[in-house]
Amino acid sequence: MPPPSDIVKVAIEWPGAFPKLMEIDQVIVPLLSSQNRNDIKNGSILRLTTSPSQMAGQLHERIQSSSMDAKLEALKDLANSSRDVTFAQEFINLDGISLLTQMVESGTDFGDLLSFTLTAFVELMDHGIVSWDTFSVAFIKKIAGYVNKSAMDTAVLQRSLAILESMVLNSQDLYQKVAQEITIGQLIPHLQGTDQDIQTYTIAVINALFLKAPEDKRQEMAHILAQKQLRSIILSNVIRSPKPINDEMAHQLYVLQVLTFNLLEDRMMTKMDPQDQAQRDIIFELRRIAFDVECEPNNSGSIEKRKSMYTRDYKKLGFINHVNPAMDFTQIPPGMLALDNMLYFARHHQDAYIRIVLENSSREDKHECPFGRSSIELTKMLCEILKVGELPSENCHDFHPMFFTHDRSFEEFFCICIQLLNKTWKEMRATSEDFNKVMQVVREQIMRALTQKPNSLDQLKSRLQNLSYTEILKIRQSERMNQEDFQSRPILELREKIQPEIMELIKQQRLNRLCDGTCFRKISSRRRQDKFWYCRLSPNHKVLHYGDLEESPQGEVPHDSLQEKLPVADMKAVVTGKDCPHMKEKGSLKQNKEVQELAFSVLYESDEYLNFIAPDKHEYCVWTDGLNALLGKEMTSDFTKSDMDTLLSMEMKLRLLDLENIQIPEAPPPIPKEPSNYDFVYDCN
Repeated sequence: MPPPSDIVKVAIEWPGAFPKLMEIDQVIVPLLSSQNRNDIKNGSILRLTTSPSQMAGQLHERIQSSSMDAKLEALKDLANSSRDVTFAQEFINLDGISLLTQMVESGTDFGDLLSFTLTAFVELMDHGIVSWDTFSVAFIKKIAGYVNKSAMDTAVLQRSLAILESMVLNSQDLYQKVAQEITIGQLIPHLQGTDQDIQTYTIAVINALFLKAPEDKRQEMAHILAQKQLRSIILSNVIRSPKPINDEMAHQLYVLQVLTFNLLEDRMMTKMDPQDQAQRDIIFELRRIAFDVECEPNNSGSIEKRKSMYTRDYKKLGFINHVNPAMDFTQIPPGMLALDNMLYFARHHQDAYIRIVLENSSREDKHECPFGRSSIELTKMLCEILKVGELPSENCHDFHPMFFTHDRSFEEFFCICIQLLNKTWKEMRATSEDFNKVMQVVREQIMRALTQKPNSLDQLKSRLQNLSYTEILKIRQSERMNQEDFQSRPILELREKIQPEIMELIKQQRLNRLCDGTCFRKISSRRRQDKFWYCRLSPNHKVLHYGDLEESPQGEVPHDSLQEKLPVADMKAVVTGKDCPHMKEKGSLKQNKEVQELAFSVLYESDEYLNFIAPDKHEYCVWTDGLNALLGKEMTSDFTKSDMDTLLSMEMKLRLLDLENIQIPEAPPPIPKEPSNYDFVYDCN
């Protein structure tokens, strides 16, 4: 009789042997360990030795067992098995989704039973086989009820939030139903706990409701969020929490930031109506605050005198159209948003506003920094920097903590930047002809400050103070020195000579990276998932090894653990973007376009493809370059161009180090004439 460990190994690796083992289990089972006996009893080994259709049928029966323990074990197995798309298809064909929803709707299950039921449901729906539009109102009410309860099992709450998010994002009809069952007030308490996963899913549901809400409802929803103090709750319990913010939470905060700023799009795209008296009154208010003038009665002076006085004041305020400044706000973007920012600055930072206006009105005309024109162009620039009106990116985590520290963060951001613009104008001693140059410098100052991710608006002010015009010039000079490009003919000839060596070096680096391998995430209809696969090139550059993983690896995955192989000799071509077969069905949304930019496929045999979605742009360039190099094709990625420029510039500087401060002529020196005779000798002594 073989040892028990070999028996279990045979049962796993040789499915045909398992029924025989079961037939003589009275002989074999006593020889097994208690763990192996339990595995046989609860079907863990059986799961590895049966076909997906058989396993689906068995689990379909087991989850309907009258025994609570057997039912729980079956649901655990179902939750694990549902990650496999083949099994999922078979289970769904048995009307398994309906069975799970009936179990949820009945309300008889709770605790772990409910948790594993919802987990299996989420995993099955993740494959995109069943439409979300098929679910009943009773099921939605039940899921919403779990979220609305004040005390609920963490696992059940997490999966319920994930289901609601997917419902809202995948069906406009379900959005209406979910929005009727869930209120912001019921979601807020989940943000005040300490579980970051629950907080992440809660913000994801809020974002989904925000994203799918009709335009006329978004402002109303934003008003409710402001009343519920969502921003301050997120700031206190998430951003300033002692726990580090993970990537998924950072993404959801970024999405919320984008959706909040997108509320400004309506004002940004609204032209001012010069005939609208309420809008014209805002301009009168700007004039009144700046020059402290009372509204003149109708009989004070002639109409011509009042017009002349208004024109003079509007010129001091820096409007382009001095006679009718309302015309300045007919350009979209920024439209009425610029006027809103100016009025906010004048009312909430009155001293700074008056100082800027009076300071510039006392300068010579050509040295005056026009407040009106500057405000309009600055508002437009800030909208471009913050991408107001654009959909959130699928893979971006670029949120700024400082925008969660104030209810009117965009207006406060403008107030800081308009003062920066005035300061930079003075430092540059600019004239009206330099307006565009000043705006370019201000944009660079803002972008460099934002990359440092200040935690508050006061910290942003401090960073901008350190980025004076003089400092910007130093940074530019330093970068120019590092990127200096010689254009003389001898230098160009030297570049051409050493370029093939550099390209070979880059090629070797790419192939070495492919040998190290990369973990790729599998794509599905739901963003959050834990499905990975790994691919790496063999050290002899002849075979691609790949295979599925249970979780993201911490280091390299050895070749022998990757089950699948693709000989490099069988590779035919590499296709990218929308030409990839797994991108054919993708829509035109911005997030889908970004996924397309990271997609590539390897064609082998006649019509077989190995499909990839790179984790980021860097890995995309590395893999497409490496695969093209294996096929003997040119490496054309942006990453290769960047590496070529960097390495070539470095090599050139090293070779020309001895020629420092020596001018290299454009043409080589002339060759001397041949001597009249060669009858001479040089005496070294």
